[in-house]
Amino acid sequence: MHKVQSILPKKILYWYDKNKRHLPWRIKSSQKRKEYYTLVSEFMLQQTQVKTVVPYFKNFVKNFPNLRSLSRVNENKLFKNWQGLGYYSRAKNLKKTSEIIVNKYKNKLPNNLSELKKLPGIGEYTASALMAIAFNKPIIPLDGNVERVLIRVLNLKTEKEIAKENLMKKRFFFCNAVRSSDYAQAIMEIGALICKPKNPLCHQCPLITNCLSFKKKDFEIKSKIKKEKNKFFEVKYCENKNKVLLIKNEEYTFLKNLLIFPMREISKKNFSKNLKKVTNIKMSNMNMKIKVNYIKSFKKTDKIQWIDKSKFEKYILPSFTKKIYKSIQDQI
Repeated sequence: MHKVQSILPKKILYWYDKNKRHLPWRIKSSQKRKEYYTLVSEFMLQQTQVKTVVPYFKNFVKNFPNLRSLSRVNENKLFKNWQGLGYYSRAKNLKKTSEIIVNKYKNKLPNNLSELKKLPGIGEYTASALMAIAFNKPIIPLDGNVERVLIRVLNLKTEKEIAKENLMKKRFFFCNAVRSSDYAQAIMEIGALICKPKNPLCHQCPLITNCLSFKKKDFEIKSKIKKEKNKFFEVKYCENKNKVLLIKNEEYTFLKNLLIFPMREISKKNFSKNLKKVTNIKMSNMNMKIKVNYIKSFKKTDKIQWIDKSKFEKYILPSFTKKIYKSIQDQI
C-alpha cells in the first residue's frame, strides 16, 4: 500500500498541471499577494460556486488590492462590492479579519492553524486551506470536493465511515507532496471537475487504478443526514408616502445587522390562515415559511430605515429582503 500511495502525488500533480482551471486567485504573484488572494477567495467560496465567485473576486481585488485597503473600507462600500454573493456575514468577517491582521499581526497573515482559527469567519476548513494553499504546508483541507474523492477512492458507505471525524483521519491516504499548495488544490479540482456527485468522469481521473468505487462499479454516495427545520414567521409591512420600512436586524443570527423587514417567529399553530402568504425561503438548513401582516405604523427607533420604493432594487440589501419585497409587490 505504501508503494501505491507514494506515486499518488506524482499522478495527481501531473493531472493538475495539464487540466487545472485558470482562476484569478491562482495567478503567479508575490507571497504577500498570494496570501491575500487566497484569503479573499476562500471567504467568497464559502457556500458559493467557483463560476459565481470569479467576476466578484476580480472586481473586489481591483477595488481593494490589499489587506490595508480592505481594513479601511466603510461597510456600505464593502457590501456594494459583495452584493450578489449573499451571506453578507462573510464580508463583515473578512473585513474584521483584515483589521486584526493589519493591527495585531503587522499586516501579515498568521501562518499557523491555531492563530488563523481565532480570526472572524475562519474555521477548521478555511484555516487548513490557507495553510495549504497560501503557505504550502502539507495539509489536505476537507471541502465537499475532497470529501467526495476520499469517499469514492476508499468506497466508504456507512454513516460512521462518511462522518467528518472519520474523514479527517482518512485524508492521510493522500500522503505528503513536495508541492503542497498545488497538491491540495489538485485534489479539490479532481472533485470539482472529475469526481462529480453524479456521473463521475472516471476514465479521465488520475486515481482510477486506486479507486475502490471504480473497481466495484459502485459510485453512489450516501447522503449525510442534515435535519431541516421548518420555521414560521410573520413579516410586518409598513408603507408611507411611497417609502417602505425596514429595520436593522439585531435579533436573529442570520443576516445579522443587515436591513430586513420587521418580523417575528411564530408557532405553526399561530401561523394564521388570515395572514396573506408571502413566500417560502430556504436558508441553510432552515425552511422559512413567511406570511405578511400589513401595518399602518411602527414604533420609532434608531434601527429603522425608510427605503424609497422606486429605488428599492438599487439599494444594497440582502437578497432575502428583496425576495420578500418582490413577493409582496406581486400580490398587491
